[in-house]
Amino acid sequence: MPLALFALTIAAYAIGTTEFVVVGLLPTVANDLSVSLPMAGLIVSVYALGVTFGAPVLTALTGRMHRKTLMLGLMGLFVIGNSAAALSPTYEMLLVARVISAFAHGVFFSIGATIAADLVPENRRASAIAMMFMGLTVAIVTGVPLGTFIGQMFGWRATFWGVAMLGVIAFGAIAVLLPSNLSRSEPARLLDQVRVLGSGRLLLVFGMTAFGYGGTFVTFTYLSAVLQDITGFSESAVSLILVFYGLAIAAGNLVGGRIADRNPVRALTMLFVLQAITLVVFTFTAVSPILAVMTLAVLGFLQFANVPGLQLYVVQLAKLHRPGGVDVASALNIAAFNLGIAIGAWVGGLVVSSSLGLSATPWVAALLVALAVGLTMISGVLDRRSIAVPQAA
Repeated sequence: MPLALFALTIAAYAIGTTEFVVVGLLPTVANDLSVSLPMAGLIVSVYALGVTFGAPVLTALTGRMHRKTLMLGLMGLFVIGNSAAALSPTYEMLLVARVISAFAHGVFFSIGATIAADLVPENRRASAIAMMFMGLTVAIVTGVPLGTFIGQMFGWRATFWGVAMLGVIAFGAIAVLLPSNLSRSEPARLLDQVRVLGSGRLLLVFGMTAFGYGGTFVTFTYLSAVLQDITGFSESAVSLILVFYGLAIAAGNLVGGRIADRNPVRALTMLFVLQAITLVVFTFTAVSPILAVMTLAVLGFLQFANVPGLQLYVVQLAKLHRPGGVDVASALNIAAFNLGIAIGAWVGGLVVSSSLGLSATPWVAALLVALAVGLTMISGVLDRRSIAVPQAA
């Protein structure tokens, strides 16, 4: 793999860290800024919404920019956003800073995947894209628990300064390693994105993505608080558990891709059912340190195991129903992932602030994932009907 690809991987690592590290810092941020835990949870929702709505619009608006210049600009915006987060004197300013970082996130992965594919021969493009996205997985395993530890020891602002430094390193790597003669494909127009959204079959998959992937974030957003307030772990122990959880996520992502290759609908149905069951089980095991960790190992494995199947399935359906908008459908599914995160974190905040409290977040998360089970089964029925009609004819 060319060195330029590693520059993109470093940037993906920095972006992945800033997206998920807040999960481990919510209690600390809430205490420091004198806001409630559900209000702090909106930091996750606002970031995800920034990615969801900023990515398609900004990708279309910046489509004619020079690729290297655009990537450098995005990392510069990322550094500004995280530096502003570290300096934020108020909760409102922190929300604005998170939106700035989110705009860089959305466009980076939309454009970065295309650049990664162009850096290698055609028969290695999938591996190149996987290499870049590996930065996200590694961020969950190492960046999130390390950032949580730094925030607990030196304050949450130190974590954002550390992420900003990662952005500076990524900026330097892109400036030095990324070639200047990158090809530029015809940018996706907003009209193309609207046409994809006009497909009921693709909207069904976007719903599967939002509820199936995002449903877990009802609990995951407040996982640090659950582990401290309900399970009884110390702050330092939570950092170690997040490492363990991240390893389970990485394993699930790898295995999920393999089991989804042949029949993504069947694999997704099974994964969503198991995920919903595990969330219900966590409702009862959260009070026991040993049982809680065992349940989280399974939940972490399942949380990202559905990602490859969802992305594969949306591409398969786009080729059938919107053959001219496959790339747009793939990008919109990335937006659906982040919309799911926003919905999950928001619902989690409502649950925590209600009479149900923290202990109810797992079973409420299971209800959202159950919606994904229903949507997946409906999509499977429609697939079988579309095959049966031509055969009958």
